[in-house]
Amino acid sequence: MPNTYILAIDQGTTSSRAIVFDPSGQPAGVAQREFRQIFPRPGWVEHDPGEIWSSQLKVVHEAMSNAGIRPSDLAGIGITNQRETAVAWDRQTGEPICNAIVWQDRRTAGICGELKDQGLERMIRKKTGLVIDAYFSATKWQWILENVPEAGEKAKSGRLALGTVDSWLIWKLTGGKVHVTDVSNASRTMLFDIHTLSWDPELLDLFGIPEKALPEVRSSSEIFGNTGSGIFSGPVPVAGIAGDQQAATFGQMCLTPGSVKNTYGTGCFILCNTGVAPVESRNNLVTTVAWQLDGITTYALEGSIFIGGAVIQWLRDGLGLIKDSSEVEQLALTVKDNGGVYFVPAFTGLGAPYWDPYARGMIAGLTRGVTAGHIARAALESIAFQVNDVIQAMENDAGLKIRELKVDGGAAVNDLLMQFQSDLIGIPVIRPRIIETTSLGAAYLAGLAVGTWNSVDEIRDYWTVDREFHQQVSAEDQKALKKGWKKAVERSMNWET
Repeated sequence: MPNTYILAIDQGTTSSRAIVFDPSGQPAGVAQREFRQIFPRPGWVEHDPGEIWSSQLKVVHEAMSNAGIRPSDLAGIGITNQRETAVAWDRQTGEPICNAIVWQDRRTAGICGELKDQGLERMIRKKTGLVIDAYFSATKWQWILENVPEAGEKAKSGRLALGTVDSWLIWKLTGGKVHVTDVSNASRTMLFDIHTLSWDPELLDLFGIPEKALPEVRSSSEIFGNTGSGIFSGPVPVAGIAGDQQAATFGQMCLTPGSVKNTYGTGCFILCNTGVAPVESRNNLVTTVAWQLDGITTYALEGSIFIGGAVIQWLRDGLGLIKDSSEVEQLALTVKDNGGVYFVPAFTGLGAPYWDPYARGMIAGLTRGVTAGHIARAALESIAFQVNDVIQAMENDAGLKIRELKVDGGAAVNDLLMQFQSDLIGIPVIRPRIIETTSLGAAYLAGLAVGTWNSVDEIRDYWTVDREFHQQVSAEDQKALKKGWKKAVERSMNWET
């Protein structure tokens, strides 16, 4: 049947992925490619926007081929993306003027420190829901305008386009005809007022960002434009956009206030739906726009953890303890516990709820009896410890007891990690059958816009459970584990000061 499939473009931090979903929300074809991670200096992380685009285009065609479908079978395209990563390109040539500055990059930590010293934290948080941190896009674009040759001149003349990765992909998909973003991505820039849902003039002036360089902000589910010539044999509507964590929240069907999900990706990102009203955090979480659908804006509390699954990549690429990321569980199971070893993976500082850009990674508690298995287990456990810290802060902010945690992302397939996660937080950890909920959320948003699905109620029933994990350790053991983690975190903080 023609025009029944939805293509989800999932542009992540370490790889580009595409998944074709059928009308019942099931994946019909998948493709993925990793691309270069560029580290020019300590604390700097960059991507080549050209590589992002070329890798994404390749997996789109591979996924469609794997699904056995043609462009005429597509009803629409949904885009989900690594957030906060700052891209800048020339509107006339369509070429990037520099590498993208990735969300993990810490080069603007000094700028953020100056803003805090000026007493601007309260004003920025009130408008944007965010803490002042190099994580967000504003200081990255500021750095580009101040340090990349001709960037300032192109901005003044109107030739410069600034955007997050979703905007870059839509620009390329539409042949340079559409420069847009959605409210979820805009809310991660530190330039967007989440109450008025518009770029804020005071913040634009503070960071020296011309509004004409920024994308138009739209809802998360509508037709933004059609693909240009050379992409497919005919035009296909681009109809859904959401930042990766918001898309995963939607894909997990966390549609009611108090529902929570965590995505175990390169980082970990825990979002709690707070409904139509933004909730201001008192515990160093951020308030963000989850999505806008049918004219209704949904908000969320979020805790962002910089290093989640990336710690497993480091065991593979940095230490050579494993040859493939999938081997980490087997290695960790060679020991019965962590042997008193704690691993704080603060490679690029600590995110929520600490927000310490000067923290650095640390492995504590080493003795002669420690093996590679202990280090692997401590690395896995570090992911769960960080999630537990955020869950506790989230409960305090939302004023409620979280009843369950829905999980997704690559590391969610690791049973040892999921069990340890439940042991720490003391509530059920629920893994769905489709763990690629980031792509699924983008597909749902696009499909709702083009009529593949008529309502949220229709797609709600597609979400099904694969496995639930329940606490198995005693309260005493849980307390001791958390105490050891807290000691290790305290030793890693302020390392660079």
